[in-house]
Amino acid sequence: MVTSMEQLTAFRAVAETESFTRAAERLFRTQPAISQAVRSLEEELGEPLLMREGRKSRLTQAGRIFLIHVEEAFEALEQGGHRVHALKDLKTGELTVSASDTTAFYILPDVLKKFRDQYPGVEVRIFCKPSPETAEQVAAREADVGIVTLPIENAKLASEDLIIREDVAVYSPTHELAKRKKIAFKDLAAYPMLLLDHGSNTRSYIDQRFKEANLKPHIIMELGSIEVIKKLVQLNFGISIVPLISVQSEIGQGTLKAGCIFKKSECRTLGIIYPVKGIQSLAARVFVEMLREYLSDKPGL
Repeated sequence: MVTSMEQLTAFRAVAETESFTRAAERLFRTQPAISQAVRSLEEELGEPLLMREGRKSRLTQAGRIFLIHVEEAFEALEQGGHRVHALKDLKTGELTVSASDTTAFYILPDVLKKFRDQYPGVEVRIFCKPSPETAEQVAAREADVGIVTLPIENAKLASEDLIIREDVAVYSPTHELAKRKKIAFKDLAAYPMLLLDHGSNTRSYIDQRFKEANLKPHIIMELGSIEVIKKLVQLNFGISIVPLISVQSEIGQGTLKAGCIFKKSECRTLGIIYPVKGIQSLAARVFVEMLREYLSDKPGL
């Protein structure tokens, strides 16, 4: 059965006006065109929908039953149109973002608050995943956009640089490295280290740098949380390498010390990833623009 909007519109108009002539006038069509549309609909259904009684046309039992569903269909279409128009103004909709714990904790809150304040009707969902898993979610369209440390190799995804992400060595204020502003990788290898566990881009990057320097770090703990790492480093369990943004508060308070271990050209980049066909969600496009604006006056993180 291939029912067209023209058939349904003609049938409803005749049912409401009880006249093919008046239905044609309402729809600015000829009477033969209305008659043909209704006739083809009846043929598809295999039942007469209207009975002509003089100049009036009345619904058959089948017609009364079918009209109920036609009205429901038109009502659903009207509601759909209202929702689409509301979406254009972002009165409703959804926004799904995937990002690492670090990004979600230290970057997204201010941007999300601004977005929610301006578009309270949009439902926001956040997935906290390492960059590789974030890429998988965006590629599978389980998230509108992802915020990751680049590069991400996935043919289904496009990426855009946002800002330089600097990683630093951190240690307690009482550690013997605490007075040094710059640290070499060979210096770090001499001390017990607490690192993020395998699966994160940060850990992969650190492992690669140690490998390139032909060094074997003394890793005593592998943890899934930077917050836990920071606390244990403060207690002098060992040293670590973490994103600068995650320890700026502690450095300012003097509860952690940090040393530069990478040149600017060696630092990673925080970026946005989205399907190669582009960001389809209006809410996501607006959010990304807010994120760009938020990070535009920050030289690095």
